[in-house]
Amino acid sequence: MAVAADEPRSPVRRRWWALTLLCFVQFMLVVDDTVVNVALPSIREDLGYSATGLAWVVNGYLLAFGGLILLGGRAGDLVGHRRVFLAGVAVFAVASLACGVAQEPWQLVAARFLQGVGGALASPTALALITLIFAEGAERAKAIGLWGGIAALGGIVGYVLSGLLTDLVSWRLVFLINLPVAVVVLALVPALVPPAATAARQRVDIPGAVTATVGLAALVFALLEAPGAGWGSPRALVPLAVAVVLLAAFVLQERRVAYPLVPLRFFANRTRSAANGTMMLFTTGLFAMFFLLTLHVQERLGWSPLQTGLAYVPMAVCLLIGISLSQRLVGRLGPRPVLLVGPLLTAAGLLYLSWIDGTERYLPDILPGMVLVALGAGLAVPVLATAAMSATTAEDAGLGSGMLTVAQQIGGAVGLALLVSLAGLRSRQMVSDGAGEDAAAIGGTVLAFQVAAVILVAAALLTLVIRPPRPAASPDRTDSPDHTSIGVPS
Repeated sequence: MAVAADEPRSPVRRRWWALTLLCFVQFMLVVDDTVVNVALPSIREDLGYSATGLAWVVNGYLLAFGGLILLGGRAGDLVGHRRVFLAGVAVFAVASLACGVAQEPWQLVAARFLQGVGGALASPTALALITLIFAEGAERAKAIGLWGGIAALGGIVGYVLSGLLTDLVSWRLVFLINLPVAVVVLALVPALVPPAATAARQRVDIPGAVTATVGLAALVFALLEAPGAGWGSPRALVPLAVAVVLLAAFVLQERRVAYPLVPLRFFANRTRSAANGTMMLFTTGLFAMFFLLTLHVQERLGWSPLQTGLAYVPMAVCLLIGISLSQRLVGRLGPRPVLLVGPLLTAAGLLYLSWIDGTERYLPDILPGMVLVALGAGLAVPVLATAAMSATTAEDAGLGSGMLTVAQQIGGAVGLALLVSLAGLRSRQMVSDGAGEDAAAIGGTVLAFQVAAVILVAAALLTLVIRPPRPAASPDRTDSPDHTSIGVPS
């Protein structure tokens, strides 16, 4: 029998200090998703990368993170969330140091893989710890909302830090700044976060762990390779076929094994499943937008890394404003209106950005679109994170947070693969029709932004499946399909 999830909780002040540290870790992990993007030209010049090798500075981290995230979350349920979290932070810190001192291309790529391993252990267990530290209800909703919002902020701050540090100091500092955060977390978390309850000792589902981990890694690899190699290339098709076979085998394994890695009943909760699906669609649009917009302003408008980084500062501020408004609006209106408006605002921002033509100016032509995207994300992401952790217990909090992070990582990889490929196809078609290279590149980016806006509208429609909490809902946590409260009072 599992240990009860509702153990005596930490004093209020300790809980919120613990939340601060856990949010800082997630912020750091998401920053490393994007922090190298603006610095890539400097890294290539310094270490002598080929074009193909340079891509793996980004892809190595995403592949390890996305492939191992589900296993990392479930390991926390079975071994102990705090133990796995601290191990992940330690691995991430060592890998960050290795990135910062790398002298050869292979050393940096290997260290980025190791960073991804650390992130896959730390990220889901951080959210699981928050879920278990705070009782379900308004307090937990506020805590998870802050975690989700700060995580979204990290994606934007990564671009800002990359531009500032690369131009003013060195690209190496984008990795070394992780070390002070990791040291503080490793020193203070054991004192602030009590050991979380764990599931009863079970036989490890080794076939499930292998098929899930390798299947997810193959899927992420295929999605990362598709934009450059083409969807019909063996480099994309072979790992995609491997992923389909292994993930299908994983589902069959989980249906018949006595102690599954991922109990399929977990997905019976409609609110959790819809929230994860919505988060996947949300990140599909956002990851591609950041990638394509950064390329556009540097290659077509001639912005420096510093200018590019500073351009994202107002977006980060607006994201914080959206997070603050989200908490207030959910308390007054309930989650459903906020969940609906957030993706629609983001879609409107993407449509605004799709008017680019290569002659635009920052203030009238780019900033308003960025503001709308940030406000929409700030409104929706915290509520989606809370919904995705609905009704989780000590037995499956790691699984719930792992599934949420998988949705984010796979959504981002799909967005990059699909929309960057679509932009490339459109550009090649325009060149064959006689357009210049710059006009063709802009045309591809415009189409990608328009499709991303459609995806965000689909995300808004999917939020209608998420049931708002019932005023008379029982505070007891269950795992039944009917328990759909997302812990926010209406």
